Amino acid sequence: MVIAICDEKAEDRKKLCKLLENYQNARRQIFQIEEYNSGLELCKDKERISRYQIIFLNINMEKMDGLKSAMLIKEMRPSIHIILVTSYMNDTLDEYKVKATRFLLKDDLDNTLDECMEGVLKEIRREKQTVRFQFVEGETTLKADDIIYIETNKHKNLFYTKDSTYSIYKKLGEIEEELVGLDFVRIHQSFLVNMRYVDKISSYVMRLTTGEELSVPKSRYQYVKQTFSQYKEKK
Repeated sequence: MVIAICDEKAEDRKKLCKLLENYQNARRQIFQIEEYNSGLELCKDKERISRYQIIFLNINMEKMDGLKSAMLIKEMRPSIHIILVTSYMNDTLDEYKVKATRFLLKDDLDNTLDECMEGVLKEIRREKQTVRFQFVEGETTLKADDIIYIETNKHKNLFYTKDSTYSIYKKLGEIEEELVGLDFVRIHQSFLVNMRYVDKISSYVMRLTTGEELSVPKSRYQYVKQTFSQYKEKK
């Protein structure tokens, strides 16, 4: 796994490198760590960005701050995991603007880095998980994270993914069992939704990041809200 650290202060890069080395040695991970002293330098290195799975970005940099750098990097690699690092608590709200994976305070890295890495590596492993179904269109392997939601339509269930729609003659309950542990929630008798694509839930409506809105019955509303809240806490 290749990790980049971007920070203007050499001593801060050195500290983070040391903590990552301690983490990898304790867990027998293998990291290749590369350093940048400015967001501008990092964003110019487009070929290298394509190799990184994780980038640690200091928010407070002069030539190009971490938030602007993160936005540019996300445009190039939407799936990359960006961890924002700062010395200031009031920066925490800005992580949501750039869809950062995590946010860490410099003064607390000794206590938080290991937990952060555990969470990010778990998410990376989950993103690689695939499922295989015998669809009407033929047997197909899908990345679990590419499935947006599954809807019952007459005697079939429709899988809506980022790029295609697949249909299958299989009960939704059976499909739900096969997707256990992959962050899907049954919001309705006829809908199974990937919580990765949920924007918010309010007034018995689930809004997806795709812009679609799905009704949540009153009988399942509290369960769905609680399940989604627990999902967000894990992230």
